[in-house]
Amino acid sequence: MNPEPFENWFKSFHQFMNETPVKGFLNTIDDFFKQPMFPKPTFPVSVRDLDDKYSVTAELPGVRKEQIGINILGDNLSITVNKQDVTIHEDSKRNVFQQKESLSQIRRTVTFPQPIEERKVKASYHDGLLEIIIPKVKGTSIDITQNKSR
Repeated sequence: MNPEPFENWFKSFHQFMNETPVKGFLNTIDDFFKQPMFPKPTFPVSVRDLDDKYSVTAELPGVRKEQIGINILGDNLSITVNKQDVTIHEDSKRNVFQQKESLSQIRRTVTFPQPIEERKVKASYHDGLLEIIIPKVKGTSIDITQNKSR
């Protein structure tokens, strides 16, 4: 049996799959499945390594100070935002006929190369910008001695 007819068919099929309309459609399907089905809300966090401290900045526009929690455990710093939304629908006589309440929590965690001394951490919040200053822990330097060969 001559394999050439199948070879031509596979070449034609390959060419068809790589042409603009079909290839674009297949790429769109691939992109769809690469995205998470329910993306988690998040907020931007940046960490700067300065000489004697770390500066962590979180952008939290529209968030009140009371909604923010900062937690330190070992070498991890977690920033949590708790949001509570209440929607009330009233009729013309101001009688409530529907009330919806939703709670959401968004958390970001940053890991540092050393344990954090929580007593020395300072945090400030102004105009939607949370800044956390974490002093670096200074370790002890060990001198190495050279053994004399016998």
